[in-house]
Amino acid sequence: MYTVGELLRQWRHRRRLSQLDLAIAADVSARHVSLVETGKSHPSAGMILRLAEQLDVPLRERNRLLLAAGFAPRYAERTLGQEALSAARDAIERVLRAHEPYPALAVDRRWDIVMSNRALDPFLVGVAPDLLVPPINMVRLGLDPRGLAPRIVNLAQVRALLRIRIARQLATAPDPGLAALYEELLAPHSEDASQPAESEVAVPMIFRFGGRELRLFSTTTTFGTPMDITLDEIAIESYYPTDAESAAYFTTPDVGFAEHRPFTPVTGSSALRRHGTRRS
Repeated sequence: MYTVGELLRQWRHRRRLSQLDLAIAADVSARHVSLVETGKSHPSAGMILRLAEQLDVPLRERNRLLLAAGFAPRYAERTLGQEALSAARDAIERVLRAHEPYPALAVDRRWDIVMSNRALDPFLVGVAPDLLVPPINMVRLGLDPRGLAPRIVNLAQVRALLRIRIARQLATAPDPGLAALYEELLAPHSEDASQPAESEVAVPMIFRFGGRELRLFSTTTTFGTPMDITLDEIAIESYYPTDAESAAYFTTPDVGFAEHRPFTPVTGSSALRRHGTRRS
């Protein structure tokens, strides 16, 4: 088991900061940072959180730092279904609902889908049933041959981009479950040498779907100042059409989103599906 000093040193190295860099950012002396890291000084809970803030340590790992120093965890981890997170849950629902008729979904740190809007449902038709058993993993859903992979025209490019994103995520906040997912689905292959086209403003995901090709790009939204681990780890992935033909699929009556509105059972919100989540 690592000491709090050893953990802080690991995070400092991960952020590629010197002791002096961290000291200046946290407004403490470099000598104090050195003493904390070597275990010669026992930091207060406030100092640990102060250093963790400058190191951009995720809330889950800040609790681990506190526990290593003998302090109680500071940040709670509640499910979105709990009353304490009702305001945040409602905010996520409004964002997803407002994005219709285009797909949007909320994922946790391991890319398990916790919420989605109805526009995602047509894309799930024909997917192997076991891939849709909660928790539904977005990466596995997209890359599994029994999932969306056969419909993604530029699959190698999409896989390469996911590899970059998740590798960066693991470098920022290591997680055993996410690392296992990376090894399972994103380990580099020779056929995945595809690179984003320099002419693209944003690399699209190209679906062959409904007798046509749909080109979509995505944006990611996170909570700005979360004080709960669940919210700290949630990201909203919103998809937009890149051209008029793709937009027409979602907005023309009797096709796309409009055609598939009856598919989703209503569960709590008329514009939303809730998916089971994995607890760690």
